[in-house]
Amino acid sequence: MIYKMKKEKIKKIYNTRFIRMYEYDFADGKQYFWASRRDSDRLVASMTDQEQKSMLADAVSCFVVLNIKGQPKKLLLNWEYRYPVGQYMLSVPAGIVDPEDYDSPYALEDTAVRELREETGIQVGPTDTVTVVNPAVFSTPGMTDESNALVYISINRDHMPDLTQDLAEGTEHFEGFRLVSKDQAEKFIVEGRDDHGNYYPLFTWAALMFFLGIK
Repeated sequence: MIYKMKKEKIKKIYNTRFIRMYEYDFADGKQYFWASRRDSDRLVASMTDQEQKSMLADAVSCFVVLNIKGQPKKLLLNWEYRYPVGQYMLSVPAGIVDPEDYDSPYALEDTAVRELREETGIQVGPTDTVTVVNPAVFSTPGMTDESNALVYISINRDHMPDLTQDLAEGTEHFEGFRLVSKDQAEKFIVEGRDDHGNYYPLFTWAALMFFLGIK
């Protein structure tokens, strides 16, 4: 049986600019709670089947590969501070899709290009490529309806671009980059930990796996 939620039973109980909390009365005296990036009129749970199949992701996670002439390919990751776990995590460049881009057919690509510049200093040029690998994936659907698009950015240059994290905005805090070889990527996957022995995000694992598949 397909379970359909009733919109009138979904109630917003907390609201900030970047995160909301919702309560759903699914039975007498029983509630389910979840976090969301979305306002009430864009909730995934309230969408029709067709709307869900064509919805725009909340954010993008970028698989950035440095393809520099005469050098082995490297996966570009960064160390970003994540408040909920209280540490710098080995992460991919990522960011939320801006509301003004919701109606753009290139919202995911534009967001990826913007986040790459802000978090690494790299400006996508004519020799580079930006490709949507997957338009929307859910990482923790038991707790949130947040979805991420997976975007592959290949930086194809004769020389290594300058990297900087000085353009980071808002609550973002970074502590350097990690240029990962394929041997190192395989090691991270096997061990399930970064250089410091810490766990890393799911999207980092996805980037490592994707990178190993690139010839």
